[in-house]
Amino acid sequence: MDPAPRSREARLADTRARLENDIDVWVATASSRGGAPGLVPLSFDWDGASILLATGRSTPAGRNLRETGDVRLALGGLRDVVMIDGSVVEAPLDSLPEERWDAYAVRTGWDPRAAGPDYAAYVVTPTVIQAWREYPEIADRTLMKDGRWLD
Repeated sequence: MDPAPRSREARLADTRARLENDIDVWVATASSRGGAPGLVPLSFDWDGASILLATGRSTPAGRNLRETGDVRLALGGLRDVVMIDGSVVEAPLDSLPEERWDAYAVRTGWDPRAAGPDYAAYVVTPTVIQAWREYPEIADRTLMKDGRWLD
């Protein structure tokens, strides 16, 4: 038997709690040359508007994020997932405010500013966010569209 679906308000609250409290996210990218897919876990920070990632510029994820400007992120597990589609901008680590990196370091236990010159910041602006637990929530899973939270 499927569990009763959560209200939209409950799913919004649960999604925001994941963004505020989770530490790691699955990052799905595709190559601009041939569309070869990639999937890696990365630590992240959420400031209420954007998701901050850091990885090496020469990694497949770094190249794909930079070249396509698109990403899909996933939080949670198979039966309680938050799926985020977004646009990405690569930025030098030192181009972001110290406070943003300090928050990232506290949250993740790692500071990319000490990782070396190959590392860059990837700032994700969510365009679509969907969240669902099990089948009963799939029909009403979209919580953000075109970068705006839906009521």
